[in-house]
Amino acid sequence: MKTEIKVPSAGESITSGVIASWEKANGDYVNEGDIICELETDKAAMEVPATVSGVLEILVEEETEVEIGQVIATISSEVQRPAEQVQPEQQHPAPEPAEPTPEKVSAPEPAPEPETVTPDVEVAQKDVMEEPSGPKRIPAGQVASSAPPTPVRKPPQPQRRTERIPMSNIRRKTADRLVHAQQTAAYLTTFNEIDMQKVIDIRAQYKETFEREHGIRIGFMSFFVKACCQALKQYPGVNSMLEGNDLIYQYFYDIGVAVSVEQGLLVPIIRDADRLHFAEIEIAIEDRVTRAKNKKLKVEELTGGTFTITNGGVFGSMLSTPIPAYPQTAILGMHAIRKRPIVVEDQIVIRPVMYVALSYDHRVVDGKDAIGFLMAVKNYIEEPDKLLLQL
Repeated sequence: MKTEIKVPSAGESITSGVIASWEKANGDYVNEGDIICELETDKAAMEVPATVSGVLEILVEEETEVEIGQVIATISSEVQRPAEQVQPEQQHPAPEPAEPTPEKVSAPEPAPEPETVTPDVEVAQKDVMEEPSGPKRIPAGQVASSAPPTPVRKPPQPQRRTERIPMSNIRRKTADRLVHAQQTAAYLTTFNEIDMQKVIDIRAQYKETFEREHGIRIGFMSFFVKACCQALKQYPGVNSMLEGNDLIYQYFYDIGVAVSVEQGLLVPIIRDADRLHFAEIEIAIEDRVTRAKNKKLKVEELTGGTFTITNGGVFGSMLSTPIPAYPQTAILGMHAIRKRPIVVEDQIVIRPVMYVALSYDHRVVDGKDAIGFLMAVKNYIEEPDKLLLQL
């Protein structure tokens, strides 16, 4: 009996994927639950297990695009697993112990004969020893042998090489969505700067206590997630999306946190982030980043976000204009923290400053609300007491 292995459902918005790799070879015997291939969709990579035990027959080659529900392999379950034949080790007679033999006393090697030194050589050696510095003199009558000149080698010319690598399915789909977003929306970006001093002081003061209490370090992202949730409550249009001629306001806060992995950019979602404590946000972020790198994220963890935060500052970016994850309306871009002179109470002081950017769909959000939202985020980060008290 042959059991068909079909491309599993990967979410309501996903209709196809690519066979990234076969983990088992054609004709291999597989056990139920063994991972037989890896399927890459535009959202994530997912593993496809064997549903029964038997001999695998592969019907689709790697790097082939397949539809959801398409048969990609069969497993013949009536074939029994071949018994492993264990060949007995060949018995070799143990070698008989060798009879002890008296140790042989080797005769001492003859001492080397002293070298015969000619008078000319004696003079030359004397001249060399008497000259502590400068060029060594060669006695008259001796001919100095000169070594052949070393040929000058030209350094090898650098090779001009190229390499053609097909785009991964995730990167292709991401590119398609970004182009679609640029063509169908009217994006603008507004900027501001944030004094990070108080947040840095809080992290330094409570770093060890927080890690000891919750088992995880406190980062900047949890502050921004909480600040964005509070700001979204004040400016609900930034948390909305456009569907046809209707605006859909979403009064829940599923925040996407952009993660850069080998396959491309993934945006795992933190559900109901406004209800989570700082430690819960940090744990959720670390969990999703780890599983994203190990290709263990589920599709439902990558869909349905209402707002996204991306941090180009971890790579050193000073300023950027990020593109919202369609159909979301807006995205916040964090950047690198640098010490800069700013004015505080009419005094020029040096503070750690981060530039932030909010890109938004101007069809949905007016400039006034976009600027107000970014100002709210700035105020919450600069005055974290308000953030902690949710004021």
